[in-house]
Amino acid sequence: MIRDLRNIVLLSIFFWALSLGESYAQDTTLEPVNPPTPDSVKVNNIFIIGNVKTQKSIILRELDFTTDYYYEWESFMEILNADQQKIYNLRLFTEVEVTPLFTGEDEVEILISVKERWYVLPSVIFQLADRNFSEWWTNQGRDFSRVNYGLKINHSNLGGRNEKLRFSGQLGFTKGLDLVYTKPYIDKKQKQGLAIQLTYADQKTLAIKSENNKQVFYTNENEDVLRKVFSTSLRYTYRRTFYNFHFLTLGYNSTWINPEVLRENPNYIQGEDNNLKYIFLQYSFRHDRRDNVSYATKGELLQFTATKYGIINTEDLDEVEVNIVANKYFEINDRFHFATGLTGVWFLSPQQPYTLVRGIGYSPNFIRGYELNVIEGQQLYVHKNSLRYKFLDLSFDISRYMPLDQFSTIPFKFYLSGNFDHGTVTDRNNIPENARLSNKYLYGYGLGIDLVMVYDSVLRFEYSLNNQGEGNLFFNFKAPF
Repeated sequence: MIRDLRNIVLLSIFFWALSLGESYAQDTTLEPVNPPTPDSVKVNNIFIIGNVKTQKSIILRELDFTTDYYYEWESFMEILNADQQKIYNLRLFTEVEVTPLFTGEDEVEILISVKERWYVLPSVIFQLADRNFSEWWTNQGRDFSRVNYGLKINHSNLGGRNEKLRFSGQLGFTKGLDLVYTKPYIDKKQKQGLAIQLTYADQKTLAIKSENNKQVFYTNENEDVLRKVFSTSLRYTYRRTFYNFHFLTLGYNSTWINPEVLRENPNYIQGEDNNLKYIFLQYSFRHDRRDNVSYATKGELLQFTATKYGIINTEDLDEVEVNIVANKYFEINDRFHFATGLTGVWFLSPQQPYTLVRGIGYSPNFIRGYELNVIEGQQLYVHKNSLRYKFLDLSFDISRYMPLDQFSTIPFKFYLSGNFDHGTVTDRNNIPENARLSNKYLYGYGLGIDLVMVYDSVLRFEYSLNNQGEGNLFFNFKAPF
């Protein structure tokens, strides 16, 4: 009897344990329960990792939130995404990640993780002197004497303060020296900055005019220098908010022209002799909210610039130029985006020295399909449009072969683009030799493949047709707008 009772108790304990184990086993199959999202959140601390050279203050300058303050959760996540993009657009890092880490029900710590770029980039200059690759390949007969070569040194983060120093020494088609130093912040509030530039260049072959909407180049028999240019400028920058910039530039330009050039084109410069010297003052406002300044897929860019050429002595030059750029980028989904951009340029006087001539065909103002042409005048309007499809997004880890961490990952993004550009140039002088395209409505369209690579470098291959019935394959090294 006792043995039977003991067996019953043991059997009961066994089945109880078995049922308990089953209940625990069932619990482990349940999906984990995420903690509820708070209505608001407070930031306690901000931590930054990966900034070996870059000073912390440069990164904190881009943040639109502060500690010990409550933010509505959804708005806070939008702020974090925007701040992550702003830090990336400093062009100091190859990777940026901003992560909130919960330390309580409504309290977080912010972790900003960055991967720095390689800041000192010495490079060999080997570039075409012409307006674009197609101009050199087709109009200039692939002439390798029209190549610039030399040495360029870029330091994009002096002292870890986002200061930039660029020096280039160049020989070849155009000989020159260029020195630029930029200090983004000179005050404690990090709103004001300065930049200085010194440039010298001389040329033995010179574009002196245009005929049949193509540049006409001149070289004398002795291959003498035809133009010498020295310019210097000081630029003041004021960044009142995250996306709005004000620039005020004061500069001086001195241009010497060989008298033979003036015999070929008496309007190459204005004035009584072969020297053009003037002081210029320029104001520019820029609103820049693009997700990527090198190749934008969403956001907008608005820029207004007014330049007064000739401040003190206006006998040789007295001119005002106004320039407006308005670009908008629509992200349709992760694969598709649409980009549209409008540019307008106006000179207020009827005729300018040829050294200031603008028009379609001179960077950055062009209509795809007309890359082989220059359409010169005093006013221009260009409207560019591209519908792009990202059909390939690759990233290769080469850390096994590359000792430098800044180059350990090689990204490739491929976009298929459908393009349509249109616009017009108004030439008040109505030069007969250029009447085919001046003062006419122009448009071009076609397909292209855009390749975005390491450090946001861009290559574009496009086949475009224009409304003159001309088509060609074009190759470019940067985004169209």
